[in-house]
Amino acid sequence: GAIPDAHPLACGVLGRSGTPVASAAMTRSDLLLVLGASFSNHTSISVKRPTIQVDFDRMMLGKFHAVDLPLWGEIGVTVDLLQQSLTPRSHPQRRDYVARLWARWRDDKRQRAAVQDPDGRIPNALIFQELSDLAPADAVIAVDVGNNTYSFGMYFESKRQHVLMSGYLGSIGFALPAAMGAWAAAPERKIIAVAGDGGLGQYLADFTTAVKYNMPITVVLLNNAELGKISREQRTGGFHVWQTDLVNPNFAQYAENCGGLGIRVTRRQEL
Repeated sequence: GAIPDAHPLACGVLGRSGTPVASAAMTRSDLLLVLGASFSNHTSISVKRPTIQVDFDRMMLGKFHAVDLPLWGEIGVTVDLLQQSLTPRSHPQRRDYVARLWARWRDDKRQRAAVQDPDGRIPNALIFQELSDLAPADAVIAVDVGNNTYSFGMYFESKRQHVLMSGYLGSIGFALPAAMGAWAAAPERKIIAVAGDGGLGQYLADFTTAVKYNMPITVVLLNNAELGKISREQRTGGFHVWQTDLVNPNFAQYAENCGGLGIRVTRRQEL
């Protein structure tokens, strides 16, 4: 949400929770100017390109990977100084390249959203396609930890929403409590929580607090009766999937029992 995905030079988010548009643009770049970002495994910033890293925290400069030029400074001031020193240039071919990447990726997303699952499951690509269309531009969106986070990062197209996430801490169950905190800070804005069933299940009692204080939070729950990210990590590590299945309540009925509104979606037309 820091840069809208509709901007002609925006490429989305890098890394596991990101888009192939961002990865391709980074691969074709001449130089990386990294502002206030780290080089964690989740970010997947290339170390094969000359890199300038700017950060106000000196301890972050070159912390995870050596960089060609570390710049210690407040980002806004540093960028202003760079603008004064650089000759403005237009790069229409770069805009065309980014536009072609987005066109291919959006076509791919539409195909993924149209997939008919034999088990009747609704594709995540379709869920976040709908959310991209419906979420207000100034909404605050709190996302949980797990496969739902990866899907949100890949498929949701931001306008200027503020996105809250646990990041590298990996605190499963983050979405609902963070959304409640966001409501307390900005009750005039639309608050949305995106969670998996494993995460929300750990903080279900908090729903009664949201009802008590009449918090108009929309919780989008992706329910696959499984700790899906852990299952995937077990498969990737060559292990059998062990103890990741869940026994869930009917979450919509649970919401109603707590005094909230619960809507269970089982068919794509109901989204």
